[in-house]
Amino acid sequence: MGYKMSEITIPSKDGGSFTAYVAEPDTLPAPVVVVIQEIFGVNQEMRTKCDDLAKEGFIAVCPDIFWRLEPGIQLTDKSEEEWQKAFDLYNRFDVDQGIEDLRATEHAFKGHAHSTGRVGCVGYCLGGKLAYLMATRTNVDCAISYYGVGLEDLLEESINIKNPLMLHIAEDDKFVSPEAQQKIKENMEGGTQVSIYSYPGVDHAFARGNGENYNESAAALAHSCTMDFLKANLNGAKAA
Repeated sequence: MGYKMSEITIPSKDGGSFTAYVAEPDTLPAPVVVVIQEIFGVNQEMRTKCDDLAKEGFIAVCPDIFWRLEPGIQLTDKSEEEWQKAFDLYNRFDVDQGIEDLRATEHAFKGHAHSTGRVGCVGYCLGGKLAYLMATRTNVDCAISYYGVGLEDLLEESINIKNPLMLHIAEDDKFVSPEAQQKIKENMEGGTQVSIYSYPGVDHAFARGNGENYNESAAALAHSCTMDFLKANLNGAKAA
């Protein structure tokens, strides 16, 4: 399936605005997936993930959630300097403001002329945390968290999950300890809206293409589960 790319501007709740990368499939209208960035900004990896989703028939939009700190930042994981910059941005990032920007993105695309009205999200690393919080704090139709960081400190919010959530957990994640993973699993397992996939022997960011921890088999399995999940929850008419 073909697709086209663009960049749009979305108004924020507090009167500012931020840009977002958008990839649209040829066949419209289509359901929407908000792609939530890692700590490296809306870089080539995030744009490629949007393009891949568009090829699967989704409108994919990746907003610049670091716009208040450094608009348009694009980093890689290839140098120590970039890692230090990325962690500095992460440490200064306001999670609550980020959720409001993601909520604004969801709102913009629920009523978009090319949208079916159904909106899900998928996030990676920092974005994985935010995808979890989208499931707990908003009415997004479904959410997927890849190796989300800090979820163990936010589990009290899990009682607010109303729509399907999928968690991809890397069992050798250097940023999420085995104890934290167990806490997350014990809290989430058994919940009717939560699906957990745990990957033994793989580290954080196993689905980051060309990253140092990229694991082809785990990434392929996670992608297959993700696509099935998105299609099951976003295809079809929006309930009144």
